[in-house]
Amino acid sequence: MGGAGPSRCAAGPPTFRLRPVPAAGRQLPPLRRLVAVVCLVLGVGLVGGVGTGFWFTDDAGAEPASEAAYDETRQLWHEVPVDTLFPRTIEADGDGPGQADRVWKRVAVAPDSTCARALDPLLGKALAPVGCERLVRATYTDDTHSSVTTVGLLFTEADRNGMHGLQQRFRKQKLSERADLMPRTYPARGTVAAEFGDAQRASWTLDVLTDAPVVVYAVSGFADGRTVGDPQPAADAAAKGQTSGPAQAGLGHAARSVADRVERGLRQQFPESASTDPADTDSDSESSS
Repeated sequence: MGGAGPSRCAAGPPTFRLRPVPAAGRQLPPLRRLVAVVCLVLGVGLVGGVGTGFWFTDDAGAEPASEAAYDETRQLWHEVPVDTLFPRTIEADGDGPGQADRVWKRVAVAPDSTCARALDPLLGKALAPVGCERLVRATYTDDTHSSVTTVGLLFTEADRNGMHGLQQRFRKQKLSERADLMPRTYPARGTVAAEFGDAQRASWTLDVLTDAPVVVYAVSGFADGRTVGDPQPAADAAAKGQTSGPAQAGLGHAARSVADRVERGLRQQFPESASTDPADTDSDSESSS
């Protein structure tokens, strides 16, 4: 018998030749290094994007805080007591002609209404882009009962951008100074303001706010029902050296001061996040100049 043939190893699983591991300190080729960096950046971005997606979509229906506060301010006309919106007495130290102290007493409050009949048609057209949610008004008389002033708060339907656009338009075109855009009065039967109609308007002011969807205005006149042929914007009638009838009677001061005090009171009711618009700081300084 022949001797046993040469021994063979049992067949094992197939093996593959591995690429050599780079020696310590050896860097990858530039192209491979660039590819690795790009992949790392993309991977981090995808993971971060997923996390961010969960963060922002957790409450997708929620409004930004400032916009929610803006909408909340729009409802103040029926949430704030009337004596807060329109105080029974308004005192303004040093706001009269020659820096005299002034006091006004409320004589009537109009029912809340739409703007259709309460505003002159031309003024209504100028304010139409922001809509009219509701209009509230009150009429005051001074402590001598010689003048009367109607003040109004028009709560609009616009958002912050809409109010900014309206304010810019009124400023650039000086619409607040046009007599044909003068606000209407609120005469009340059985009061000193019973004869306070369109022909009796002597001075007025109108301010478009941007930190709230509100337009504030006031219009003043004589309490005895006399007509005024040449009404003046409050800023002009309250200026030094004016000799017109409305100016000498302090009607420019009255319109400006009553509107300013009512606006200040309204601002105290604003949610904090709704009253941070720097554009309205300029508005305040202009109306009180």
